[in-house]
Amino acid sequence: MSGHSKWSTIKHRKGAQDAKRGRLFSKLVREITTAAKAGGVDQNSNHRLKAAILKAKNLSMPSKNIDNAIKKGGGAGKNEINYQEVVYEGYGPSGVAILVECLTDNKNRTVSQVRATFSKNGGNLGESGSVAWQFEKKGLIQIEKQNASEKELMELALESEVDDVKTEEQGYTIVTSVPNFYPTHDLFKEKYPIANAEIAMVAKNTVGVAQDVYDRVGRLTDLLDELEDVQSVSSNEKLGQ
Repeated sequence: MSGHSKWSTIKHRKGAQDAKRGRLFSKLVREITTAAKAGGVDQNSNHRLKAAILKAKNLSMPSKNIDNAIKKGGGAGKNEINYQEVVYEGYGPSGVAILVECLTDNKNRTVSQVRATFSKNGGNLGESGSVAWQFEKKGLIQIEKQNASEKELMELALESEVDDVKTEEQGYTIVTSVPNFYPTHDLFKEKYPIANAEIAMVAKNTVGVAQDVYDRVGRLTDLLDELEDVQSVSSNEKLGQ
């Protein structure tokens, strides 16, 4: 898992630029609406919707916005937009694998923007199946460093049988299996403020890269994440060998 892509949502939430915060909330609304439309408005039976709402709440999205998105997905809204789920696969600098998940109402626009972002930043768009096999779905729970003691957090992680705990510059990322995501989230939330929690695609194995490559990949994944139709960006680099 790259530290770039999953901490960027927290950076946007806390950043001073209203445009970035608004863009993040727009993506969350799109995911909640699509999830509610696809699987119904009941969180207990629609796990995708439950995960989207959980992420929105942890990122301080107002409850009114969440409720409106659910209602819209349930058919209460007018002038409904149908979003298609598309996944693009590509390579960043030094061949780093990048997976880009999108929700779009215009695939031609989206693929054009994604391709241009790759090509302008040292990467290229690949064919379907070229890198997706290198990723798997996992639960991610992120806690900022100032909010947790590493020793206590590690002890709690051992009790909850998580897959991994990654100590990164911004904080700690707890990686779980999908079935263990919700109970682990609830356990950690009792003790620590949760900065972000989501079910996402995570690299099965990471590739060590030098600092300059790491920075270039980070710029590429950030620019991809800023595209309107992009919901999530995952990559397989790590800093160092």
